Amino acid sequence: MHIGLVGLGKMGGNMRARLRKHGIEVTGFDRNPDVSDVAALADLVQALPAPRAVWVMVPAGAPTTATITQLGELLEPGDLVIDGGNSRFTDDTVHAAQLAEKQIGYLDCGVSGGVWGLENGYGLMVGGDAALVQRMMPVFDALRPEGPREEGFVHAGSVGAGHYAKMVHNGIEYGLMQAYAEGYELLAAKDIVTDVHGCLKAWSRGTVVRSWLLDLLVRALEVDPELDDLKGYVEDSGEGRWTLDEAIENAVPMPVLAAALFARFASRQDDSPAMRAVAALRNQFGGHAVTSAGPTSGAGSVG
Repeated sequence: MHIGLVGLGKMGGNMRARLRKHGIEVTGFDRNPDVSDVAALADLVQALPAPRAVWVMVPAGAPTTATITQLGELLEPGDLVIDGGNSRFTDDTVHAAQLAEKQIGYLDCGVSGGVWGLENGYGLMVGGDAALVQRMMPVFDALRPEGPREEGFVHAGSVGAGHYAKMVHNGIEYGLMQAYAEGYELLAAKDIVTDVHGCLKAWSRGTVVRSWLLDLLVRALEVDPELDDLKGYVEDSGEGRWTLDEAIENAVPMPVLAAALFARFASRQDDSPAMRAVAALRNQFGGHAVTSAGPTSGAGSVG
């Protein structure tokens, strides 16, 4: 199989490498010529055999809309576009209808795995027509983790369902990270506990709170035991707000997510050890940018 991939950043570049490792031919395009396989989006389309499939991995919002609009002018009936970025699920309906006018198929795919996906595989949540999903299954199987398909891949439903599932996934992630971060701060604040890192590491096997996120927090503390190199400033990339919007719309109580989201807002006002832990976690699992602690940042050891 031969697929086009638009956007070769932290996620897209690793996805290209994993697909090639599993025998999928990939032609990639990026505005950065140092990583791009072709000079222009039109060249990517020309390089693909019909019926074409193009996977889009660019920032959500205007960049994704612009890319899909341009692809709509370049592709032909029977071709397919997959949006694998973090688009809002409501955008999928618009993009699918836009492409349908030209008889071009559309799938939305929520992708989780961050910078570790190249090695471990990506969790995939797909929305769209079942026939199109089946057509792209070799690609999904190459990207997902090893093991049973249903433990790393789901056809979540119709167009928009994949990004909706990823949105809720990220809302849960907000709450989990905040819980670990608050636990870390309390352990560090109590002088009776002399090995905070050891406590967290001891939880990583056999306990009910063990998880990959906990493993990543342990890893972050091994590199920076007091998290002094970070400032407790944490951005939110949109999915948490969208999930909370949906909770309100559907009268679903989500107090944990609300508290976690508001804690991120608070992090931009006052530095805190808990938010330094969240910043470290985001950097560990997704390669997200962090703000280094400086002489006037207010960051420092707990206690």
